[in-house]
Amino acid sequence: MTPAPKQRLTVQHVRGDEFMLRLRAHELHTDQPESDRALSPVELFVASLATCVAHYTGTFLRRHELSHDGHTVTAEYEMAADRPARVARIRITVHVGVALTPQQEAAVQAVANHCTVHNTLRRPPEIEIRINGEKR
Repeated sequence: MTPAPKQRLTVQHVRGDEFMLRLRAHELHTDQPESDRALSPVELFVASLATCVAHYTGTFLRRHELSHDGHTVTAEYEMAADRPARVARIRITVHVGVALTPQQEAAVQAVANHCTVHNTLRRPPEIEIRINGEKR
């Protein structure tokens, strides 16, 4: 199987704790809660999972010709009390504004459990962080 092409994004400092992410033709800012000019990186992380679940469950509804009315996803999260700093718990709730049979509910649950972001969290990617400072 041919590997998927690499994706590349750039994050650049704006001011204080604010950064701007650029990917394709999109710009997104992040900040820390104290300044509150944008969502924090942790909030974006949780939002990424919630929006992925929303996409997958929404696709299920569309594929099965079920109404999207009332389809919402909420996410609640808690930070760990110990070190290292991290998100300790995330609870995602999918509200579907239509009555589902038990089989449909189980299928929506399965779809939500296998969104790309959730799969990535269950099987974390290899991460390499390199520092490239100016030469003296």
